[in-house]
Amino acid sequence: MKTNRNRLLLVEDDVNFGSILKSYLELHEFVVVLRPDGLQGLATFKSRPFDLCVLDVMMPEMDGFTLASAIRQTGSQVPFIFLTAKTMKSDQLKGYELGADDYITKPFDTEVLLYKIRAILRRGNAGEESQQSEFEIGKLIFNYRLRRLRTPLTEYALTGKENELLRMLCLSHDYFLHRKEALLKIWGEENYFTARSMDVYIAKLRKYLKDDPGLEIQNVHGDGYRLILKTG
Repeated sequence: MKTNRNRLLLVEDDVNFGSILKSYLELHEFVVVLRPDGLQGLATFKSRPFDLCVLDVMMPEMDGFTLASAIRQTGSQVPFIFLTAKTMKSDQLKGYELGADDYITKPFDTEVLLYKIRAILRRGNAGEESQQSEFEIGKLIFNYRLRRLRTPLTEYALTGKENELLRMLCLSHDYFLHRKEALLKIWGEENYFTARSMDVYIAKLRKYLKDDPGLEIQNVHGDGYRLILKTG
């Protein structure tokens, strides 16, 4: 994914917070346009293309929900993330009903937001990468089509869920794999029981990957995972 080509529209009425968040995202090679309210955000959106929108919910002139609806009415399917201090379930459901790709409650860790942005953009730009069936992971070779993981010590025959989960981790390599994304794609639903089942499969994959001490599946603030190749 070429992040230096990704353009983000950030609409946030808190000037100080918006400026800090804009600078943080720019440090990670995004092009960010910041607007302080929904009306200006909509006018800017109509004036140039964007790859993703980050929208505060509570804003003057036009709130984030209304802005998102107006963006959809233009015919655009651009992904967007809501930022909000509102924690009510009804508000979160409203956000997802409008087509939000994620809903983040303030205060939040900016690193988590970064991973989520990358994950959403990566899904939209999967292209040929999504067809890849063989992966070299450190000293391991993973064949998705054959459900085989070959390590320096042995070869594992993977179950269906192990196979799908490892492939998603590989395609998310060094970026963020959202738990919800994996649960919905592999298990078909997100609830307590499927989440516990996923924890079991992550533990199994970690056991396999121990055959290469340089590999690690990291937890990301309890919200997802990263498959990384450790250095040094």
